[in-house]
Amino acid sequence: MKSHYIQTLKLGFPIAIGQIGVIILSFADTMMVGQYNTPSLAAASFVNNFFNLITFLIMGYSYGLTPLISSLYGQQKLQEAGATLKNALVANGIYGGLLVGIMGFLYFFLDCMGQPADLLPLIRPYYLIILFSMLFVIVFNTLRQFTDGTTDTKAGMWILVSGNLLNILGNWLLIFGVGPFPEWGLLGAGASTLISRIYMAVALAGVIMYTKRYAIYRTGYRAQRILFKELKSINAISLPVSLQMGMETFAFTGSAFMAGWLGEIPLAAYQVIMTISTLGFLFYYSFAAGMSIRIATFHGTGDWAQLRMAARAGRNILLGLVVVANFVFFFFTEPLVHFFTPDAKVTVAAMSLLIPLMVYQLGDAVQICYANALRGTGNVMAMMGVAGVSYLLIGLPAGYAMGFWLDWGIQGVFLGLPVGLFTASFFFVYLFAKILKKQA
Repeated sequence: MKSHYIQTLKLGFPIAIGQIGVIILSFADTMMVGQYNTPSLAAASFVNNFFNLITFLIMGYSYGLTPLISSLYGQQKLQEAGATLKNALVANGIYGGLLVGIMGFLYFFLDCMGQPADLLPLIRPYYLIILFSMLFVIVFNTLRQFTDGTTDTKAGMWILVSGNLLNILGNWLLIFGVGPFPEWGLLGAGASTLISRIYMAVALAGVIMYTKRYAIYRTGYRAQRILFKELKSINAISLPVSLQMGMETFAFTGSAFMAGWLGEIPLAAYQVIMTISTLGFLFYYSFAAGMSIRIATFHGTGDWAQLRMAARAGRNILLGLVVVANFVFFFFTEPLVHFFTPDAKVTVAAMSLLIPLMVYQLGDAVQICYANALRGTGNVMAMMGVAGVSYLLIGLPAGYAMGFWLDWGIQGVFLGLPVGLFTASFFFVYLFAKILKKQA
């Protein structure tokens, strides 16, 4: 059992470091654009929030590749894994391209979305450059899930970290016009994001196409033709994962809208607490992803005894992380809130969400754990229905009922999230147990 803990931690740590880099970049982006001027910050906030859903849909679709690759890796069918990558790039390209096309269509309706007229000249060029950069996000995500699936989680980590550093440097040079560089403000932030995303996609492609480790995978990649049957097989796993993540993201967005109905202070408190909660999420996701890789590997070899132990180790690691996260939140939430805002009213409102935040951690960790366990076994179709029921039909209405009908305010709206997460957790645990029972 000890080896399962060690291997899951070894796979999860590089993913966690990469995720921390993403969070740091988000903070740095917000601070640097905010330092330039407030209108730029408002425009960036609108565009980035607008792209959140498509980003998670694209990310979720790429996650469907990992169990396929890990299963083939476990069976040592490495050329077949390389062949799968070629079809996966096409499948992800088609799906992501459709989403990018939809966002491109919506560009022509930006002036109908209730944004201040003086922000539109800032929003439009930034929107277009972020839209174009999404094409490279599609490529990088697909390649990263491939390398993760072969248990090489370090390659994606190093490229993600270096790409984020490049983005921060580019922000400094192009937002403020340092030295010979132009002062482009918000457009500079967009250009920096585009450059870093191109770099990350090209760098990871270079690792796969030119390093010795991936030589045998390249043989399968070059020999493979694009087959509709393969595209359909990839889509059967990837689409449910994408829609599950999309519905979860929609639930969080819906809760933010409801927080806004309560007023400026509750909305600000909600945003601060949700930002703090990402610190827990990134660790839960990272080690659950490591667990998913190991489950998929054992699933590929048909070793159900080892699969059970891998799942148990992953679950215990995540429960341990919940204890650590809640310890940190209980003792340090107030200074963390002060880091984001000096407003005393926002601080009081945010601190009223401390207990709901701690309850939220357990629901979040358990649903992430068992969603990844199901993904590792390739049993993902039911996840889509569970997400729809749990997040949209139960979680959001529960938040509305507690927030407005019971008059619990922001605490009630926020509590709708753990209600949805615990509901999803119950079904995910049940589905995974059902799969294990069949193999008993």
